[in-house]
Amino acid sequence: MGERIGLSDEEWAIIGALLPPETGRACRPAQDNRLYFEGMMWIARTGSQWRHLPDEYGKWNSVFRRYRRWVTTGVFDAMLETLAEMVERDATAYMIDSTVVRAHHCAVGIKKGIRRPRRLADRAVASAPNSTPDADAKGRPLGFVLTPGQTHDIQGFGPLFRMIADKIEALLADKGYDADAIREELTKADVEAVIPAKSNRREPIAHDREKYRWRNLVERLFNKLKNWRRIATRYDKTKESYLGFVNLVSVLQWIPFVHET
Repeated sequence: MGERIGLSDEEWAIIGALLPPETGRACRPAQDNRLYFEGMMWIARTGSQWRHLPDEYGKWNSVFRRYRRWVTTGVFDAMLETLAEMVERDATAYMIDSTVVRAHHCAVGIKKGIRRPRRLADRAVASAPNSTPDADAKGRPLGFVLTPGQTHDIQGFGPLFRMIADKIEALLADKGYDADAIREELTKADVEAVIPAKSNRREPIAHDREKYRWRNLVERLFNKLKNWRRIATRYDKTKESYLGFVNLVSVLQWIPFVHET
């Protein structure tokens, strides 16, 4: 079935402690969390359908049901937040950006009573902190918001900024976020706006060009996330399932930095 996708013992020591214990149902014992988590990683990496999950990870339906349970109870969100808090971060500058994720036709056709997926595309907006402008600077994911593909980047600003407003000194963003409302909100929060002015702005606003050069880190972050096929293309019918995979892969991005602490 190809190369096995899994975690080292050191990585599992961190991940395993953040997962809820599973007791199983009735007289059936629950399978190993590590085995199931690695099965979820396999799905995220390959983008395959759940029923094609190799048997070595357990029954595909059992892995899927546990994944959905962890998604609905916010396990992956909590893991991402916990790991981010475990690592000492430089508050010099955080950044936000957006990327378009094409929805596969499998994402269409949902059961009654569940919200319909975005038909064309989803826009994932991420906030990622960096360390310093030197070679050790890293772009690491903090949070994500999904918006319809046709909406403007600004729609994702509010929810993301509330995650980080009290922790940063400067916010980096591209021209898509050059709006008076955003600049006013940053000023009220005493956060420096490192945002280039649009060419049609009547009175151009200067920005710190040196700091703005760091923004490539969030672009590189998106590239890393999209190496996982389940992230690059949306196959999931619900946004919760899709965001679950985004958060799962983001958790793995933090592991090397946790080892450094």
